[in-house]
This record gives sequence, structure tokens and C-alpha cells, in this order.
Amino acid sequence: MKEETGVQKLVRTLRARAPDDAAELLARESPEFIRDTLKLLPDGHARKVAEHLPLHMRPIGSHGGGEGVAIPESLIELMDPISASVPVGTTVAAAVEAVRRAQVPTELTYLYVTDEGDKLVGLVVLRDLMLSEPDAIVDQIMLPRPFALNVDLSLSNACEAAVRRHYPVYPVVDTENRLLGQVRGWRLFEQQIIEISAQSGQMVGVQKEERSFTPLFSAFLKRHPWLQLNLLTAFLAAFVVSSFTGTIEKVVALAAFLPVLAGQSGNTGCQALAMTLRGLALGDVDKRPKLHLVMREGALGIANGLLVGLVAAAAMWFYASRQPESAAQAPMLALVILLAMSGACLMSGISGVLIPLGLRRVGADPAVASAIFLTTVTDIIGMGLMLGLATILVL
Repeated sequence: MKEETGVQKLVRTLRARAPDDAAELLARESPEFIRDTLKLLPDGHARKVAEHLPLHMRPIGSHGGGEGVAIPESLIELMDPISASVPVGTTVAAAVEAVRRAQVPTELTYLYVTDEGDKLVGLVVLRDLMLSEPDAIVDQIMLPRPFALNVDLSLSNACEAAVRRHYPVYPVVDTENRLLGQVRGWRLFEQQIIEISAQSGQMVGVQKEERSFTPLFSAFLKRHPWLQLNLLTAFLAAFVVSSFTGTIEKVVALAAFLPVLAGQSGNTGCQALAMTLRGLALGDVDKRPKLHLVMREGALGIANGLLVGLVAAAAMWFYASRQPESAAQAPMLALVILLAMSGACLMSGISGVLIPLGLRRVGADPAVASAIFLTTVTDIIGMGLMLGLATILVL
């Protein structure tokens, strides 16, 4: 085997390291050397390494013109070529020789075993290979029918499939089980972290590609449409409130508690929404019936609503009893607040589940602007419920 050059050793080191660590190593070199070295890395890994380099050291075109981190869309972008594989019936001695001939043998984790059609039959852990007799057959020591990722899986589905297995490397196959490549576990879980960390921004209309260094105008174009949508939905809540103008004029104390009700029901819905989005990202939601999740968040919502409602009702009683025009109505107003808070928190908890599930059902990203729709629903239900109950019970 030929002795490695300095560049080959560096490339091998960079391939085996996480992008931020690899970028730290490369940052010591000249921009020309960095550009040439990145060309020797797999495209997906090279792009990630470049994204962690200082801006002045990035090759032109490697960071999307400042648009933020490029988010891979498929397994192919994360996939590395197979370093070593042998056909069924290969002896251990021949398999060891195949490992030695591998381009980067130190990166090997598994030796793959395929049939005549390049279909994945099994894999051999290198430790087992080294400890076996030279004349043994790999079929005898391989793990048959190993878990593999289908190349057509989305990255989120691939992460869900891999999250409970924690393998260092995952083979990638096509629909006919032909071995195409492999994906390292840390790259998959890196994508999972990116998806989860992006959810908080997506919930309010911030795209997951946007970063702190995204150009101002580009960030404006990404965010503003969602604000316009939020404005339109806010008009619906305003219409509901305007329908009860007469009630508010007669019982002014209600106006002081409208933001209290909206805030508490909104927070309850956001808690349910966050749990649902986390469950979708980790694959937990599909393990149980959806009705169970709806009932769970509904029960939490009404329990929280009752306890918060008791405190808010006491505050309303105290506030209304000190207003000459509403002192006689204080007990009934307290009851209205208690009932409205309980009902609003119940419905906001349920909405926090149904909105992301509904978005997924129609093929939309459940995380995108879910909070905007949730805020509209909770405002309409909460304010409508409180003002409606006041109209019926107080006036």
C-alpha cells in the first residue's frame, strides 16, 4: 500500500471529524489550500465545513451568498461512498485484505456483505473480522439483514428511524435493497438538532435557513409575509370583540381582563404546540392514537385553566367590587372569568395538538407559523367565550 501524502492524511482527518472541528483545522491554512482541500471531501461534508469557516476564508459560493446554512434536503447529500464491501462466500482472510485496500481504512466501521446484484445481505463488525479464523467465511460472522435507510426517505423520517438505534454508521439502500452508500450517525443527529432548534423560529414564521448573518433584505422578505398573515387573522379576533361592544360598554371591568385571558390561554396552547412539534420531530406522536394526545392536552388545559381561573376570578371579584358600576355584579363576573378561563385553556390545549397535526395532514410543515394560527384560534375562542358568557349571565 502506497504511503499517504500530507494532503491525503489531512483529508482523511477532515472526513472523520465533525464540520466545526474540521473547519478549525483548516482555518490554519491559506484560502487557496482550503479551496483545493474542500474539493477532495464529499460535497455535503465540504459544504458544512465551509459554513464553519470564517467568512473571509470561505470559498466563493460555499455559503450561499450569506443566505445562512444550507439545509440538506435528502440522504444523498449526507451520504458517503462505501469504503469496503465483499461478496457472500468471501473468506475472512480475503475480507481483511479488502479492508487493507480501502481508500481510507481508518474510517471503516463495518464491512458490508453483498450478493451478486449488489444487494445488502449483511455486515461484519471489524472487531469480529479480526478475531475470526482466516479460513472462515464472512457469512458465518456477519449480522444478516441489517437495518438500512432507504435513499428515498426524507431527512426527518431518516432521523426518526435512526433515533432509537444509535449506530455509528447506517447503510443506505434503494427500493431493491442495493447498497448505495452510508451515512454517519452523528450527521443524522446533527440534522435532528437543527430541525428541533429551528422549530421555535418556524412557529412564528422565521425560516430555518435564516441566521444572524442573513442579509437584512432577505430576512425581511422571509418574515414579512407571515406578519401580513398574522394581521389578517388578528382582524378576525378584533371582529369578535367588536361584536360585543355593548357588553364591554356596560361592564367596563371585562376590558381589563381580556389580555389576561388571551395571555393565559395562549401560553397553554403554546405549551401543547411545543410538545406536539417535539413529538412529531422525535416520532413519538405516531406511537399512540391521536385521540389520546388530544385528550391528554385537553385534560392538562382544563386543569390548568381551573387553577388559573380561580386566581383570576378572585382578582375580578376584588377589582369589580371596588367599581361602583359593577360592584353588584362582582360574583357573577368572577364566575364568568372562571368558566371562560377553563374553557379557553381547554380549547387552546386541544388546538395546540390539532393545528400541527392538521398541517401535516395536508402536506404542510407542522412547524411553519403554527403559533400564528394558534394565537388566532385561542383569541377568538377565549375572548368570544368570556364576552358571550358575560352577555348571557351578567346583562
